[in-house]
Amino acid sequence: MAFQNPSNEEIKKVLAESKTIAVVGLSDKPHRTSYQVSEAMQAAGYKIIPVNPTISEALGEKAVSRLSDIDEPVDIINVFRKSEHLPEVAKEAKEIDAKAFWAQLGVFHNQAYETLRDSSKLVIMDVCIKVAHSIYR
Repeated sequence: MAFQNPSNEEIKKVLAESKTIAVVGLSDKPHRTSYQVSEAMQAAGYKIIPVNPTISEALGEKAVSRLSDIDEPVDIINVFRKSEHLPEVAKEAKEIDAKAFWAQLGVFHNQAYETLRDSSKLVIMDVCIKVAHSIYR
């Protein structure tokens, strides 16, 4: 089955109902897109949880190495990794409770969708969460 992003209404709803975003691949470098997008989402009121084994914190939040290290509820898993890493991130994401698995603009892998298709997660790929939020807020 070919992947298709959810409707605009579903994307708007998940953004409206969410409070916490785990950002896989968040950099602690302010010039990086992952930092800038996450900073904007934080400024919009979302709690950001950095998921990156190479940093200790970003945006004033303690980083964790893996999604499974998060000890609080997560609403959206936002992924800033290359497309080829998406299937492994999807496998890990399947094991935690979250409303949505969101791969950033330019990030897509059909195998990630296949892994998550039977889960309760909304799967969004190749869409910038910051842009979507600016449209649907």
